[in-house]
Amino acid sequence: MAVSSRDALAGRVRGMSKAQRAVLLELDRRGLRLPTRSEMVKRAKRRQTASGRDENGNFYDWRHYCPHEPTEKQAAFLALEGREALFGGAAGGGKSDALLMAALQYVHIPGYAAIIFRRTYADLSKPGALLERAHAWLDGTAAKWIDETKTFRFPSGATISFGYLDCEKDKLNHQGAEYQFVGFDELTQFPEKWYRYLFSRLRRLKGSKIPIRMRGATNPGGVGHNWVMGRFPILTEEADAGRKSVGERGRVFIPSKLEDNPHLDTEEYEESLAELDTVTRTQLRRGDWRISSGGTVFKREWFAGRFNPSDLPKLATLRQWDLAGTEPGPTNTDPDFTRGLKSAYDPGKKILYILDLKSARKTAGAVRDLVVATAWEDGKTCPVRVEQEGGSSGKYVVEDLVGALLGFDAKGVSVSGKGGKLLRARPASAQAEAGKILLPEGAAWVSEFIDEMEAFDGSENGGSHDDIVDTLSATVDFWATKRRHTAASW
Repeated sequence: MAVSSRDALAGRVRGMSKAQRAVLLELDRRGLRLPTRSEMVKRAKRRQTASGRDENGNFYDWRHYCPHEPTEKQAAFLALEGREALFGGAAGGGKSDALLMAALQYVHIPGYAAIIFRRTYADLSKPGALLERAHAWLDGTAAKWIDETKTFRFPSGATISFGYLDCEKDKLNHQGAEYQFVGFDELTQFPEKWYRYLFSRLRRLKGSKIPIRMRGATNPGGVGHNWVMGRFPILTEEADAGRKSVGERGRVFIPSKLEDNPHLDTEEYEESLAELDTVTRTQLRRGDWRISSGGTVFKREWFAGRFNPSDLPKLATLRQWDLAGTEPGPTNTDPDFTRGLKSAYDPGKKILYILDLKSARKTAGAVRDLVVATAWEDGKTCPVRVEQEGGSSGKYVVEDLVGALLGFDAKGVSVSGKGGKLLRARPASAQAEAGKILLPEGAAWVSEFIDEMEAFDGSENGGSHDDIVDTLSATVDFWATKRRHTAASW
């Protein structure tokens, strides 16, 4: 259908992104055009009665809520009925659309409930993002928007909600909820334990044949890059060839790239990606999961060694603490953690065994209680060391803790005069590279430990947490100092 007016075209172009303008102008050049939003609403209304049923009283198929047909890769994703699947792996592959389509698949079934997460509310609500797209698809249809809960309710009673997990505490907002579909847009922006927690919210309706589904869509990169790459069959011959890949426990990865999405202008998108750094551009354009900007001080493969704690001989131990005293809140949604690293050192084998990691984001009083309780748990033969911040307040906190640990070998340790974070981390980095630091088999915190190690770039005020790095640095320094007067030194 030819464009009737150049003025009308110019009006539609205003307010669009560069990529959106390019698509619209290219369609105009070919004598084609996309329907306007009002036209899409009119079409949806023609397809639906006020009740959302056809003349036979049946609910409409979910495709009536979608303004375009799925791409070949999206159709393959929608056909999956297994519990867990990942879509995408490169920019422009239609990831968000695929998630929204998947969430819509069973909205004609009474009682069906779906939710899709982004990491922050800003990610969810920014122009062109998932929430705006859902409104473009569903406004004017029989689906009703409930702003208080960010939920669309369908004539069947089914719902699709939109949420965010800005901090660990947010996952608890979904305690007691029951979903048949949970989706994560940009999965690599989430920690693994948040993702795994939402499996507890997946419940099948009694007598229902609706599959319960956990679905993710993402590009490479981000804080969760490594755990996502390890959980899904991404590094396979099938995935490299652009085909569906099936891995452990039936987990499926369907790669989709810019070339797989006919709805985008490839040339325009290429120009935008060309502005990015080499690592990010390669991740987004080619869907390359092997290239990484992490691992500048610690590398993931350095922590491949494992041990069975029950096989260890009796060794001297240490509990090293790095304290913080802030809970997540409106003004600080992602504060530092309090970390308590327990270790044992074998001077004969020159191996450092990491036994346990305590983590908390609590008030100062709750942190004090945690340190004391852990000391009694470890026993009086395990020394307690606490990193002492500079200034009188840091000294007071440590003195208060030492006083509460009467009868224990408890001391504050100042890092003043020992250089910056990078310099203090170098001895630990050297031991890890030599394979001298081992982690316990099956511990739930191991993946978080390794993720933080790899993300650490040595900066004093980097964008990622480094509390575990600080405790490991201090731990290595403790054992090095303790062994310095003997031949069995580091």
